[in-house]
Amino acid sequence: MAPQTPEPVGFGTRLADRSTPLRLFSLTPPREATAPEDLSRIADVTIERLQPLGLDALVLYDIEDESDRNPDVRPFPFVRSLDPATFHADHLGGWQQPVIIYRSVGKYEPADLKSWLAEQDPGQVATVLVGASSQHSAVRTKLAEAQSLWQDTGSLLPLGSVAIPERHARRTDEHDRMLGKQAVGTSFFVTQVVYDLTWAKDLVSDYAYACRERGVEPAHLVFTLSVCGSLKTLEFLQWLGVHVPRWLQNQLEHSDDPLTDSYDQCATAAAELATFCQRLGVPFGFNVESVSNRRVEIEASVRLAGAIRDLLED
Repeated sequence: MAPQTPEPVGFGTRLADRSTPLRLFSLTPPREATAPEDLSRIADVTIERLQPLGLDALVLYDIEDESDRNPDVRPFPFVRSLDPATFHADHLGGWQQPVIIYRSVGKYEPADLKSWLAEQDPGQVATVLVGASSQHSAVRTKLAEAQSLWQDTGSLLPLGSVAIPERHARRTDEHDRMLGKQAVGTSFFVTQVVYDLTWAKDLVSDYAYACRERGVEPAHLVFTLSVCGSLKTLEFLQWLGVHVPRWLQNQLEHSDDPLTDSYDQCATAAAELATFCQRLGVPFGFNVESVSNRRVEIEASVRLAGAIRDLLED
């Protein structure tokens, strides 16, 4: 029997429960040019797929080109997606659980961003504010300014931020950045896709001990996991900045079934990271990412979310 969909709980209330890991599922809204009738169909199919998973929230990404961050040719062409707030407001009325809406703040005028923050129902909506992908990006609103706008609206929406193990591996200061974001209101972090467990553990460890030294309670640290069903998807993950260890890259490149191999690696990562975070006393969770339009990868992502649910309930 499929698990019953839990009664809706505001995401802020859910964050107050530090003993229970968070379970999220993320996706990219449909293409901007999608016909209205297709948008409704996509939304209905999405809700039908995800309702049995007992998620704490659905994550909707706010996509940018990011070509200014990486000069290499983008493995998949950039296609503009519908604004996630619009997709949620106009097409996801049947989704009863909270929604976490990403805001790539550089795309928005300060007044527009402030209005949006002020208009949302904090019982149903949380947000992750994301800065520019590169210091060379032209932006309308900087991340620090967006955080101030959030404070100006009463700091009512649960506020999340991005944490990047790869940046920590290069600079060894991501935990300090996280603590700085906590100081201005961040109550949860969502990582970039994790394939390198050592780099993810390094970040957790440095963050946990820094929190202890400063007398700060660690915020929820949610690890993003994503299956990889083809070498093209692997190439795209790496283009985005995800570090795939050489041994795993070799395995996926030579595998007859990279989707199954990557699924197994994600499940292993979830179990290992859960144990590690519990040992260090860091509240944690998992965000299963589904941004592929291939049915087989979408279905594998849903299976992974179900497997993580079972893992965390054992």
